[in-house]
Amino acid sequence: MWDPGAYLRFGSERARPFFDLVSQVREDDPRFVVDLGCGPGNLTAVLAARWPAARVLGVDSSPEMIEAAQAEAPGQGGRVEFRLADIRTWQPERPVDVITCNAVLQWIPGHQELLPSWVRWLTPGGWLALQLPGNFDQPSHTILRELASTPRWRPLLDGAQLNRQAGDPVDYLSLLAGAGCEVDAWETTYLHVLQGEDAVVEWYRGSGLRPVLAALPAALADEFLAEYRERIRPAYPPAPYGTVLPFRRVFVVARARA
Repeated sequence: MWDPGAYLRFGSERARPFFDLVSQVREDDPRFVVDLGCGPGNLTAVLAARWPAARVLGVDSSPEMIEAAQAEAPGQGGRVEFRLADIRTWQPERPVDVITCNAVLQWIPGHQELLPSWVRWLTPGGWLALQLPGNFDQPSHTILRELASTPRWRPLLDGAQLNRQAGDPVDYLSLLAGAGCEVDAWETTYLHVLQGEDAVVEWYRGSGLRPVLAALPAALADEFLAEYRERIRPAYPPAPYGTVLPFRRVFVVARARA
């Protein structure tokens, strides 16, 4: 279960890569824009504002996220819609001019297999823009995996699916160039300065910790969080100005053959 409020606690930090991504989509007047894994819809609204003549559709598999998105949709002039669906199987009813997918694919095993089909959905000269985190080797993730595999927690978390993170940019470039696209792929490590006590833990409560917390009863989830907090605190020491969270992201912008 996703918690839109927890996810949006660091909304400006989570949104910055999205703006960096879509700034590289050089499309002036798309007719149909799709935001795959739209979450609470706050960034889908940004797409609608950028392209005021386009129909914009947000798709997400979380009922909680779609409910939050639809609560804001009536004020967006009827051009913005949201649909509850799994992006692994959903298909558009007509060709798409711009597809965005922001911080979603890390949750999907073998997500690279989806990308060629997404390219086939594009209009000639259409755009596919995606971004996903790549922090598999960082303390936030290594500590989580180590803790989840301890004798105390392994039996309780056997079915919890932790996110997979990004591949290397060159892998996405090769895949999408092979599908006939012009591709720009790069990576950036952001240095987010987070405010509040145990800010890094609070960041991951809204994202990477979600499968673990959903798998545990409330009392055990609190116990797991307390142990995770103690283990992770030395890796991200607070400073007077906040806690620095280095966060690597991989970006890919591909344009279909015109």
